[in-house]
Amino acid sequence: MSGTRHPPEGRPATFELVLRHIEGRLTSGDLRPGDRLPPERELAARLGAGRQSVREALRVLQAQGVIRSQVGTGTDSGTVVVPAPARALTRLLRVHLAVDSFPMRDVTEARVMLERFSAGLAARRRAAPDLERMSDALAAMDADLDRERFSDLDTAFHVAIAESAGNRLVGELTVAIRESVRATLLGAMLGDEDWARLRDRLRAEHREIHAAIDGGDGARAADLVEAHIRAFHGRVPPT
Repeated sequence: MSGTRHPPEGRPATFELVLRHIEGRLTSGDLRPGDRLPPERELAARLGAGRQSVREALRVLQAQGVIRSQVGTGTDSGTVVVPAPARALTRLLRVHLAVDSFPMRDVTEARVMLERFSAGLAARRRAAPDLERMSDALAAMDADLDRERFSDLDTAFHVAIAESAGNRLVGELTVAIRESVRATLLGAMLGDEDWARLRDRLRAEHREIHAAIDGGDGARAADLVEAHIRAFHGRVPPT
């Protein structure tokens, strides 16, 4: 017989209850970056859980970049809440989007909603460094590239727009969705028999979007981004 004890059907495992407790304190603001969690023994006693369950919950949070655990007796020892590292949210969302296999129509609508918003804000801000990043991606796409390299630069262009909007959360969501479908969109490029024609059309659409943003025309930039996304996603077989 196995020594592993499973919770009754419908009841969460003990470590999940510990995880929910800590997540609840984080979302309520009771725990903030820099705060220390109680020692494992104290946390286990407080929650009526085994220390193994506490350790498992802490490992999950550490893998997500929410906490840092360090053994010892100094000021840096113990389990401390840390600010999420750059791209932590993007990485987590990208993985979930990949394994959940959302229908392409849902992904399309999400991209349209987010990237219309990003393009409008980017046109309003018109920050020179951001416009330069977009220009650099466009210039690199003008070379005689294979489809894989072109796809990478296509992603870089859309990411630059998302990040130039100045809304960090919208930017992270946009980047996560765009990167989660990178392989799918590359497959659509690889499946096109007339690559030169498709590449020229994508270049032209990108430059129109960039010109609208550079010119401060947020409404036109948003419309162009939506048309661009819908046209290319239309090449992807429905799922």
